[in-house]
Amino acid sequence: GSVVTWGNPGNGGDCSAVQDQLRNVEQIQATSDAFAAILADGSVVTWGNPGNGGDCSAVQDQLRNVEQIQATSDAFAAILADGSVVTWG
Repeated sequence: GSVVTWGNPGNGGDCSAVQDQLRNVEQIQATSDAFAAILADGSVVTWGNPGNGGDCSAVQDQLRNVEQIQATSDAFAAILADGSVVTWG
């Protein structure tokens, strides 16, 4: 599915920077100030406050075949199909 956001832009309320990537979204998780979406192809798109997980660029190349994401207030953990875990935030 697609995504619609609203609210404080600094807290993830504005996804316009990644809107074009938010296609075939299967799941969304949130920290206090950021969102992470799992797409149908197993990739991940994030937005919101970088300090709270809104920027996954440091681990983007590892975020393949993601099956599940869990979140704390400030970080995300992605479980991959091979059972490994990738964290950011």
